[in-house]
Amino acid sequence: MKKRELGNSGLYVSELGLGCMSLPTNRDEADNIVSTALDAGITFFDTADLYEGGKNEEVVGHAIRNRREEIILATKVGNKMNPDGKTWHWDASKGHIIEGVKASLRRLGTDYIDLYQLHGGTMDDNFEEVTEAFERLKDEGVIRQYGISSIRPNVIQQFLNDNKAVSIMMQYNMLDRRPEEWFPMIKKHSASVIVRGTLAKGLLTAEAKQRVGQTDSFVHYEQPELREVVHNLTATASNLHAAAIQFCLQHDTVATALVGARTRDQLMDSIHAYDAPVSSATLDAVTRLLELHKYDQHRI
Repeated sequence: MKKRELGNSGLYVSELGLGCMSLPTNRDEADNIVSTALDAGITFFDTADLYEGGKNEEVVGHAIRNRREEIILATKVGNKMNPDGKTWHWDASKGHIIEGVKASLRRLGTDYIDLYQLHGGTMDDNFEEVTEAFERLKDEGVIRQYGISSIRPNVIQQFLNDNKAVSIMMQYNMLDRRPEEWFPMIKKHSASVIVRGTLAKGLLTAEAKQRVGQTDSFVHYEQPELREVVHNLTATASNLHAAAIQFCLQHDTVATALVGARTRDQLMDSIHAYDAPVSSATLDAVTRLLELHKYDQHRI
């Protein structure tokens, strides 16, 4: 599997990454999925302290315990759990980031995190303080690089203006092309995009026709337009799953495209799709079927 550099960070990640939020809580099953990913050449794994109230980090930590040196491990901070253990609130303070990383390291069973990401963000955040926290953790060797997970262009720009972030995680796929407007800005700051939602909740896989019948809308697509565009995509691309992955990776601003998996079979479907050839003619043809929407809010 090919690798790409995250910004100018010196960190090289596999073009296909594993979004760990979907991993089963059963550790044997999760271990099997992670092992399969590693054996296929997937080296980028993304989780967050928020997922399952921290339990997802524990599952990931257990799964990578014997192969830590093979991977680029990413997690996130900023959503602080409330005492009830079920709800959370936003906290981008320096204090919470410093304490949050300690808890993540413990759950992940590691002494460093390759990519630490702010899990959201608002224009009211003190990004100077956020940067101070991240830079301190870099100096201490606790994290290697940092980034942000956000779909708010104004927040992304302000964050990039204030520091040397190497990555922006954004939902991006054939049915959500809103990030394309901001790729040049992100690239100008020498950062890379980490794609989440690559398969649009299964609407861009072999299960597309089934999934679209159970979906009222997706971003700006409403029924029956959603059903029509998915039908046209399946008719145009002989392997829609493969085309969906390569659609994202055709942009050099994109470093990796995340896929989730609840089972080993689901992961293998994405691995096979990544390996399947997709012609530029096919990508051009499916692109002509798609609308280029823009973010309505949080604009620069």
